[in-house]
Amino acid sequence: LAATVPQAARSFGRVIVMPNLRPPVTTTAQALEYKKRILEHVPAKYSKTFEPLMTLYLTDATPPDEIRAAKAAGIAGVKLYPAGATTNSASGVTAVERAYDAIAAMEAVGLPLLIHGEVTDADVDVFDREKEFIEKILGPKIVAKFPKLRVILEHCTTSDAVEFVRSAGPNVAATITAHHLLYTRNDLLVGGIKPHLYCLPVLKAESHRRALVEAATSGSPKFFLGTDSAPHDVASKECACGCAGVFTAHAALELYAETFDAAGKLDDTFEAFASLNGAAFYGYPATTATVTLDRVTWQPPATYAFPGGAFVPLRAGQDVRFKLRDEMNQDATVGRGTS
Repeated sequence: LAATVPQAARSFGRVIVMPNLRPPVTTTAQALEYKKRILEHVPAKYSKTFEPLMTLYLTDATPPDEIRAAKAAGIAGVKLYPAGATTNSASGVTAVERAYDAIAAMEAVGLPLLIHGEVTDADVDVFDREKEFIEKILGPKIVAKFPKLRVILEHCTTSDAVEFVRSAGPNVAATITAHHLLYTRNDLLVGGIKPHLYCLPVLKAESHRRALVEAATSGSPKFFLGTDSAPHDVASKECACGCAGVFTAHAALELYAETFDAAGKLDDTFEAFASLNGAAFYGYPATTATVTLDRVTWQPPATYAFPGGAFVPLRAGQDVRFKLRDEMNQDATVGRGTS
């Protein structure tokens, strides 16, 4: 937290904090304690502009009373990880039907469901797991079953996901990461495996990347920023069985800006994608604070250190074509990107 919180606070006024710690954050009390620890690491100059929004980790046994308590305490949402789908997901949901009582309570109190949308069946190809989840679980077993539930398909990666979200009702949305907008599975695999580009859902083909770029830059309120930034130490990434996750918090807005600039949409739809759409979907007010991006080329360091190790940021030692100014307007709580 000492290494990652200042980087997040520098770029963002609000962050959705994921609950897949070890052990997972399954109760409201645990989420509030985690929030306290995060706030202890916020630099003083960002103390008025940064708010961590906490989530709970959904399990087969999450009781409806916990959902109601979470809503009353201001918890922002509940994250569904299919068991075994990604890093620290072993305690996740083994069958969505087992979590129906909790999901029904979420629908009743208006608490959003955030979803890692992949099946974990061994016979399903890793590149098809998001599509299978949408067709077999998300559509028929969640969206159709709970029509008033607000659903966010986190870090969507395929044209199938884009099409599903667009065709669903206004209570279904999706986040898109910077790395899925910028990279494909060729970048991960061709010429040797790049462990610091390995994430789940895994990077997909160029056709899917183009669909994500079109969705992100379209101005649709259904798509908004979600970094899925993951600070795994070098030893956990550069090994025989490395864990999934890409660290982007050091340059998140800058990396997103590259995509919007290349699409000719930096001045048109970037602010909505980065600052307005997500807040509106979660029910938070739009804000007036700003951050400023300059067209300055710079290179992130090879690593960022933390006590006991280090992690490698995306684009380590490589050019990033935008740079965030250090100061955020202190008069409000969330920044809006400008060029």
